[in-house]
Parts: sequence; structure tokens; C-alpha cells
Amino acid sequence: MSETTYFVAAVAAIIFKGDRILAMKRSVNKDAGPGLWETLSGRIEAGEDPLDALQREIDEECGLTVEIDPRPVKSYHASRNGHPMILIIYRARYLSGSVKRSEEHDEHAWLTPDEFADISTLHRLVDAVHEAAKLPAF
Repeated sequence: MSETTYFVAAVAAIIFKGDRILAMKRSVNKDAGPGLWETLSGRIEAGEDPLDALQREIDEECGLTVEIDPRPVKSYHASRNGHPMILIIYRARYLSGSVKRSEEHDEHAWLTPDEFADISTLHRLVDAVHEAAKLPAF
């Protein structure tokens, strides 16, 4: 009998406020990636549309009002706690509100893409941030 492997599907938002992006530091109590700096992200629930999942995650994790560009910036394969994961990355534009962090993050900052690159060890996400920053406004 073989061991069952599950596959994680997740979305991430690169939220732009002018030329800065919202960086979130994962709580040290998280089971995956504790203490890592990332953009806002979360898993897609079974049967959930990726854009709906992204809006839900934004509402839950920061509470900002944003406009999401429905065209993904990038997608790539990664790993979450040893399980395969596909990550779909979108960009969003800040419209209003103040960041209200959930218990999933300990800190946040509005950073330039280069400042984000200096603190994040998630190299593929850093590349996606730089790519998103070069795209024309939506």
C-alpha cells in the first residue's frame, strides 16, 4: 500500500501602494515558514476559485481594500512542509484601509521591491515581485 501524497494549491498577492509592496513576516508560531518575509498568501480551499481565495486571504490577513489584477504574474512549484505546492501569484493595487494583521503574521512593512529582496529568502517570490513591478499599470 502506498502512502498518499497531497498537493497544496495556494495564491499570493503582491499588493502595490505606489512603488512599494506589502511585505508580511510570518508568525514564529506558523507550521510552515515561521519568521519568513513574504507577500500575502494562503491556500485555496477545495472547490474555491483562485481569485476568490485571494480576496478571502486579503480580507483575513490584512483587511485592506484592493483591486486585484485577474491575470497571474507568475506561477511556480514549491514545497510546503514537504508536500508539493503550486503557487499562483497575482498583483493588486491598494485602494484604502490600514493593515490589520491576523495572528498569522508578526510584522508588516511597505517596501520597495529591492528592500523586499534584501529581507526575503523566498527567491522565486522576490523574482515575481520584480517582474510585477515592471508591468504596466492595470
